[in-house]
Amino acid sequence: MHKSDIGLIGLAVMGENLALNMESKGYKVSVYNRTVKGVEEGVVERFLQGRAAHKNIDGFVSLLEFVESLQSPRKIMMMVRAGAPVDELIDQLVPILSKGDILIDGGNSNFEDTARRVEYVESKGLYFIGAGVSGGEEGALNGPAIMPGGSKAAWPAVKDILQKIAAKAEDGTPCCTWIGNSGSGHFVKMIHNGIEYGDMQLIAETYFVMKQLLNAGNEWMASRFEAWNNGKLKSYLIEITTQILRHKEANGDFLIDKILDTAGQKGTGKWSVISALNLGTPLNLIATAVFERNLSAMKGLRKEAAALYKNDTPVLAFDPNDLIDYIGDALYASKLVSYAQGFETLKKASVHYKWDLSLPDIARIWRGGCIIRSAFLNDIAEAFESEKNLENMLLSSYFAHEIKEALKGWKTVTAMCANEEVAVPAFSSALNYFYSFTSKDLPANMIQAQRDYFGAHTFERIDKPRGEFFHENWTGHGGDTHSGKYNN
Repeated sequence: MHKSDIGLIGLAVMGENLALNMESKGYKVSVYNRTVKGVEEGVVERFLQGRAAHKNIDGFVSLLEFVESLQSPRKIMMMVRAGAPVDELIDQLVPILSKGDILIDGGNSNFEDTARRVEYVESKGLYFIGAGVSGGEEGALNGPAIMPGGSKAAWPAVKDILQKIAAKAEDGTPCCTWIGNSGSGHFVKMIHNGIEYGDMQLIAETYFVMKQLLNAGNEWMASRFEAWNNGKLKSYLIEITTQILRHKEANGDFLIDKILDTAGQKGTGKWSVISALNLGTPLNLIATAVFERNLSAMKGLRKEAAALYKNDTPVLAFDPNDLIDYIGDALYASKLVSYAQGFETLKKASVHYKWDLSLPDIARIWRGGCIIRSAFLNDIAEAFESEKNLENMLLSSYFAHEIKEALKGWKTVTAMCANEEVAVPAFSSALNYFYSFTSKDLPANMIQAQRDYFGAHTFERIDKPRGEFFHENWTGHGGDTHSGKYNN
């Protein structure tokens, strides 16, 4: 019997669709599903009799038989819940694999866990790849964006499979390329998800501004999102927002109006913010998006506060037809800040972890298949490619022009919302980041003076070279001892 080209473990939504995707590209696939206590058995059998019927897919209920069904070097993709389940599965697989076999973790694992697993699995004579996979159910079936990193020696053996099942950009390029060593693939996917949090919050605020300030109906808003999706704001999330706004229930009511305003999260946005804090990189907008999901969950408390601080009905100072262009500008400029912060974090991580990440390649991977795919990712790739030492994409001539063009509308909408008591925390965060980023002078001198006053943390002077540190005896009765140089 001809052995399978690749094996896949985990037949939930993503795993099942990836298996079908692989088979559709001409590969023979073996599948196995972990039996979890309390979960109905027969998952493999149902898949084989259902969506996988009459396809070149073999199913197994024995892990050993599953492994033995694969041609060498064995390539096994794991689509299981992040955390302990991945480690448990690795522990089960390692003893029954052979030298040179390859494990691929396609779940949303923490990049630090992936780094640890790469080291452990390689110590056993095997290879480990942490592959970020984005695109949801549709992407898994028809082509996701894939971000593989880890054991580079394994890349030639899996490259063809991963690039064939990946989405293709408009120019035909696979949305999958090698990211780097250790946990780099899952780090890039984590930042992708962080940007996704920011994008979703910004689109939600855009919807809210039109609803609150313009008293706009769902169909009117859908038409505006549809128009934006034909221009520089073209993206998957803008596209599905149009469809969401138009979707009606059987009784003719718009479904969006019946959905409770509390948003969930799985943790990758939070991980992005924690990683940025550890790297000393400002990820303001994405942090705001994470905290807004936390705040949205406090529905009862918000209702109580709303009754206590009841605001007035907004009074429009602009014609809705004029304001809508400003709203589009605010959304566009804020999205650029979100991506700028994300790519700045990737750049900092690349240096810190010695990953040698290619920012143009990452931008191109995200052009298709993934949730944050958007038209201006080509522009981001070109900016980082044409200006090799570009520290922040907002410093590129192209994006500087784009921001300047949108700035009037961005400021106007944010100011109006503040005046009319309409919450736009992500718009505000993005705008204030832009103001801080473009300010030659900031009030941090006062902060450092305070730190030196109460903690002798030293400071630099504007009339002395950078790198020289000073301590002042502010009270006249302190000493000369200080706590050392501060971290920039």
